[in-house]
Amino acid sequence: MGTLLPSSASFAAKHPAAAKPAAHKKAAAAAASANALPPLAAQTALADNPPALPAKAWLLMDFDSGEVLASANADEPLPPASLTKMMTSYIVEQALRSGKLKQTDLVTVSQNAWCRGSGTESCMYLPLNSQATVIDILRGIVIQSGNDASKAIAEHMAGSEAGFAKLMNAEAQRLGMTYTQFVNPTGLPDPEHKSSARDLAILARAIIRDSAEYYPIYAEHDFKYNGIKQGNRNALLYTDPTVDGLKTGHTAEAGYCLVTSSKRNDMRLISVILNTHSAQARADHTRTLLGWGFGSFEKAVPIQPGAVVTTAKVSFGKADTVGAVLGAPWMLTVPRGQQVQATVELKPGLEAPVAKGAVVGKVVATSNGKPLGETPLVAQADVERAGLLLRTWQYVAKWFGK
Repeated sequence: MGTLLPSSASFAAKHPAAAKPAAHKKAAAAAASANALPPLAAQTALADNPPALPAKAWLLMDFDSGEVLASANADEPLPPASLTKMMTSYIVEQALRSGKLKQTDLVTVSQNAWCRGSGTESCMYLPLNSQATVIDILRGIVIQSGNDASKAIAEHMAGSEAGFAKLMNAEAQRLGMTYTQFVNPTGLPDPEHKSSARDLAILARAIIRDSAEYYPIYAEHDFKYNGIKQGNRNALLYTDPTVDGLKTGHTAEAGYCLVTSSKRNDMRLISVILNTHSAQARADHTRTLLGWGFGSFEKAVPIQPGAVVTTAKVSFGKADTVGAVLGAPWMLTVPRGQQVQATVELKPGLEAPVAKGAVVGKVVATSNGKPLGETPLVAQADVERAGLLLRTWQYVAKWFGK
């Protein structure tokens, strides 16, 4: 950690076990490099020339659509290490949003949650039997990757780590994290504790989407608690101003892992690197993957918001047709220079009454015959049901094909 974090000097001073001689660091780096995995080529890619990255799994996702732009071993269950804490923090954030927790609520640090300062695990260094506010605990989880903070909030919310793991798994199932099984809130090794690159990208997307009030914490460079200032372990936060999260992870079994979000202009991408050989490697591979993504894709707007896409026929209404417009602004992420075609599909047999905003069809976007996405078409205005006399005439006209 000391090689990456600007604030690590004060931490090392208080915890001498964290400091390592320069020669030892160089030897460790050389050994890690020698243990690097062979480059793993993309198994899926929506643009040409995706990178091959020396990791057990990797993935790049478009935030807006949730579409995977490129990946390798995306669904292989692997140990996620401290990437687990994204689910722990997400549950805390949603509890804060719903009012189940308040930022000022006090969380007690039990014997089980307390970190003994051995230097073998990530800690917020909460004193035994002390109390900390929920918002400080959240920062300790996100920025300092505190195992103590994660255990303490788990016990506070669910009585035990096992009870909190049930909440984690229920939330994972709700989000569609198919290959994930959580056993604890920290990511400490357990044979049953697994997640996949795709699942972790889904979780990262949920955090950015659902936790807007708290997401800026993931970009904070450091946090001081109990007199100990520790820096965020995500090295990209210090070198790339477009990066604003999310989480690092490392154990001997999981290797070095990193989930990152970067926004450039109107495009946000989420990258996942699982089990590479060093902290430097996970940062470098992420830079490579994001660089390829932003260089290979662009945003396309197939239809302008507010434009009448088509008119839909309406039976038995005071009006025979209604304008069909987009239900929401529609933006696609497509390979650069690719032409996009939009095809309209209307619901058959549309009958009045039709409420403004009711779905009347959809637009499907394709390129070179491949589907890119779709979005609903909705009624531009209300169409009231016609009176009995007019409906009778319309029935007759319809019967004779007029």
